[in-house]
Amino acid sequence: MTTPTTPTVPIRVLLADDETMIRAAVRMILSHADGIEVVGEAADGRQAVAEAASHRPDVVLLDIYMPVHGGLAAVTPLLALDPAPRVLMLTTFGTDDNVLTALRDGAAGFLLKDEGPEELIRAVRAAAAGDSVLSPQVTGTVVARMLSGAHQETAPAPTDERIARLTGREREVLKLIGEGLSNQEIAGRLHITIGTVKTHVAAIFAKTDTSSRVQAAVLAHRTGLVH
Repeated sequence: MTTPTTPTVPIRVLLADDETMIRAAVRMILSHADGIEVVGEAADGRQAVAEAASHRPDVVLLDIYMPVHGGLAAVTPLLALDPAPRVLMLTTFGTDDNVLTALRDGAAGFLLKDEGPEELIRAVRAAAAGDSVLSPQVTGTVVARMLSGAHQETAPAPTDERIARLTGREREVLKLIGEGLSNQEIAGRLHITIGTVKTHVAAIFAKTDTSSRVQAAVLAHRTGLVH
């Protein structure tokens, strides 16, 4: 007698974008991905919050710029839901200051709208698994913006004691985070498993008093791990 297998619970996704064609394209991509289910759509931030409260998605793909009620204003109400979804911002411009505001408000990361289908699917899965998601193409620019102007804080010395707490391998992982690599890419670069990468990332967050990939990337740049 064959023992029945337990079906994998799909990742529930809500799409929020005012452009119908963008929503249709994203829905088509995700609908063909194993283990992902699109449970709802919204055309503005207020509707996104209402739909999320109704459908309880695991991940919300949220466009920053939408009429009536933009995505930026929806981040905090979305994260106030119980359970709170993971919020990924969709943007055309990765250098936009609103991206930084969204990350500070608790968004799990951001994606450029012109990224490929595989990057979109990978980002949804990573967000659902609790990882931060940064578009590698613009991570350096985002970090630079955070290190300058109104976002600049007093920079620690290159011998920051938080870096001294890390093992050699953890420093390697932190450097690659600063370069914008995903967990999967770090695993490939260092020839280790993704599970091992996640363990290192968790240790880095704990030892350096950071709580997100963005904060860790900023630390990597400030302390000279990334030039």
